[in-house]
Amino acid sequence: MPSSAERALGVAVAASPALPRAALRARAGAAALPAASVAVAIVMALAWQFLPPLLGVPKYILPPLGDLVREMARMWRQENLLLHLVSTASMAAAGFVLGSAFGAVCGYALGLSALWERVLSPYILALQIAPKVAFAPLFIMWFGYNAMPKLLVTVLVVFFPILVNVLQAMKTADRDLVNLARAFSMRRGQIFAKVLFPASLPNLMAGLRIGATLAVIGVTVGELVGGESGLGYLISYGEGQANTAMVFDAIALLTAIGIVLYGLVAVTEARVLHYIPRPPMR
Repeated sequence: MPSSAERALGVAVAASPALPRAALRARAGAAALPAASVAVAIVMALAWQFLPPLLGVPKYILPPLGDLVREMARMWRQENLLLHLVSTASMAAAGFVLGSAFGAVCGYALGLSALWERVLSPYILALQIAPKVAFAPLFIMWFGYNAMPKLLVTVLVVFFPILVNVLQAMKTADRDLVNLARAFSMRRGQIFAKVLFPASLPNLMAGLRIGATLAVIGVTVGELVGGESGLGYLISYGEGQANTAMVFDAIALLTAIGIVLYGLVAVTEARVLHYIPRPPMR
């Protein structure tokens, strides 16, 4: 009769072929995801190129993909596309950084002072409800047709998601941990640094992800209303010229800027919140 060690060895040997198969299935699934995404992109590109002419859709409504590529090359040569791209990207990045910093500082300050949070919350709510894009004409009347209005609109659009997320995190922090820190005679600054700030990081990062996408919207609104450069200006110019391909190209570049900003925030979040377990990919 086999011993317990022999039986355990037999079970391990019998189960060992399943382990490589499971690993291979996991690898195949991980490789299939990007392949499927690329396949979908190829199908969409082919449909965009060939379906509009086949369906008789005029080019001024939906130009084929080849026309967009040719228009992009023309804009690069004749419309100084690089200057407009850099202008929009720099304003979006600057507005995102300033709005995030301002929103985080105000959120933490109000979270540390319940009195001021109650006093200012009606005004914060009113400003949050007010449509931010409606401030663009006002900023243009104040500062003129320059970079300042679109920067201020971007800061304003980014500010509130960060403020709300940080303030919510401060209000819902674990009170037991705060009381424990007080029991160890920690000062208020130490409680914030050791307990409240680390607890707020997930909410802060979530707000930053939202702000990264809103920054592109804010700078585009500023350029559409009164900009003299940038991709939003190209959209307005292309609309006036009935150049649908130019509008599509500008939208594509704005989307790329938003993806880059979001990706930078996602990479930062993965490094800062590395201690939070991630669900496995399926």
